[in-house]
Amino acid sequence: VREADIFWEKKVWRVIDTREKMNKPFVYPERPMFSIVKDAVLNGELVAYSVENDKFTQPISIEDVQSMMATVDTIETIDPETYESKLEIVVNEINVLDVKRFRLKEIWYFDEQHSVMKVRILGIAPIIDEYDDYGNFLYERPLFWIYYPHAREIFGREDVFVEGNDATRLSWENILEMRFFSSYIMKESNVLDARLNALYTGVD
Repeated sequence: VREADIFWEKKVWRVIDTREKMNKPFVYPERPMFSIVKDAVLNGELVAYSVENDKFTQPISIEDVQSMMATVDTIETIDPETYESKLEIVVNEINVLDVKRFRLKEIWYFDEQHSVMKVRILGIAPIIDEYDDYGNFLYERPLFWIYYPHAREIFGREDVFVEGNDATRLSWENILEMRFFSSYIMKESNVLDARLNALYTGVD
């Protein structure tokens, strides 16, 4: 698309919740979407970017991504024979089912030459929930961003389960480009760089 043909554009951030019925393919047990993204980043096929900003300007190392994939806890255990207490280090790897949401950054624009509204996905970020020691929910945390145009080839190689027809399989690139998912908008570009829930209340 020529820059001169873009009459209007707006950046939008939306959230895909994998617990919604339409989004069940995102947690397809044989190959969940998070596994595809994680493996591509750890194999060096994709670059992960910091969540400090969503401009894809701060790449992070594979080692940093590996450290995100697991949490280290120190627990106290008691020997059943000597009754002596000792500290043990336990490594808890992130379960793919812990990633219940994905954040998308996309740009909507009006193509003046063809008189149509179009959309392009710019980035995808997997999100996990953080809990305190008592299991109470604290906040949600995006792990990293990936630049979607660089990931399209990888998504094009990965099949998605299609409900109702085992003979037909779509790729993840098909699902995202045809927008076969349910989502809600959390933010649009604004002068305060604030989310919608900070700008509006109630029915607004």
